[in-house]
Amino acid sequence: MNCNKFITKLLKLKGLKVKSFYFSNYNKELYLEIAPYKNGCLCPKCLRRCKIHQILKEPRYWEDIVICKTKIYFQYRPKELDCPTHGRQQEVIPWAADHSRITYRLEFLILKYAQSMTQAKAAEFLMLSKSTFSDLLHRIISRVRADHKIRGVKSLGVDEISYARNKKYATIVYDLEKSCVIWAAKGKGKATIDDFFNNHLSQYQKEHITTASCDMSEGYINAINEHCSNVTLVLDKFHIVKALNDALDCVRKEEWQVLSKDERKALKGMRWLLYKHSSNRTKKETRLINQLKKSNRRIHRAWVLKDEFELFWQYNSPASARKFLKRWMTTALKSRIQSMKKFVNTIRKHIENIIAYIGNAITNAKAEGINRIIKQVKDRSSGFKVLDNFINMIYLTVGDMDIPAQIPAKFRTCE
Repeated sequence: MNCNKFITKLLKLKGLKVKSFYFSNYNKELYLEIAPYKNGCLCPKCLRRCKIHQILKEPRYWEDIVICKTKIYFQYRPKELDCPTHGRQQEVIPWAADHSRITYRLEFLILKYAQSMTQAKAAEFLMLSKSTFSDLLHRIISRVRADHKIRGVKSLGVDEISYARNKKYATIVYDLEKSCVIWAAKGKGKATIDDFFNNHLSQYQKEHITTASCDMSEGYINAINEHCSNVTLVLDKFHIVKALNDALDCVRKEEWQVLSKDERKALKGMRWLLYKHSSNRTKKETRLINQLKKSNRRIHRAWVLKDEFELFWQYNSPASARKFLKRWMTTALKSRIQSMKKFVNTIRKHIENIIAYIGNAITNAKAEGINRIIKQVKDRSSGFKVLDNFINMIYLTVGDMDIPAQIPAKFRTCE
């Protein structure tokens, strides 16, 4: 076996042939003069084998992977072809995308490393500058997703995330069945979500969305009902429970303000106990909270209402759940607690979408799990100055397309 064949096998250059090689830059760079093997001279538009018009005089170079701290470069002089259909064309370059200066193999490693580590560390492994790595990464993601279309959405989730200080928000749309992000854009509210429905979903797709979940934002609710004629909209359980906990905490804060220093001792450390779900609370903790019945009846009354509301999620019949909810709202109004009255008004306003949970137990729980991953991506990068870059990273880590899998199989070097 000669050296050229040895290098071809060692570097797993499938479909390529090494004609010669040389080292440069004090043996830190290895240049391989390569050529397509049995698949050259193809028109890039019709993939038809054509006659050669000429061979370019100056060679072109493509940066490849790093092995043992040695950068590898491909060197090749592309051919110009005379295609009977498309005229003069440059032949297909099988190891790299059009107009790219790096190989598919390096693209694949860039994508895989960016999924699991910081860009700075990935750039160090691949011997690239951080700015070059970032630029290449976002170019690859944008190119791969350029013609991507959303498909097969039946269960939709909508939520918002904060991506920068000064109340800058982005809207995220999820496929709750597949547990992935299908769309993201700057802003929140009806105008933003209208853009998604109008420009990214067909009428057929909108009609086939059967369930949707979102928070109590009027913009999201109105947009989903307006665009999806066959949808059952379920308000997210997490946000309803959060609103009830906030109402309870409001009572605790009000009482804390009027109590004396000695009276506050009875409430010390109660905040998180009041929030706890009954299934996660010990008997000792329950007895401790029940002591408030004597020391602070107002907080105790609000806590009892919060605990009783947990029963709503256990109903299987919408009619029974509706009766329970009406009884609970009557009791809450009689409590004369202002924050609970405000919560009751919220329930009345959205009662149909809350009761829709019974029999359609979808929530944004999967979306919240995805948001946790998104937050990790944001923290790993110490924030993003450009929202488009943040959205690209969301698509790479939790998007509906496996972006590294779009690289041709024979160039996925670490699989």
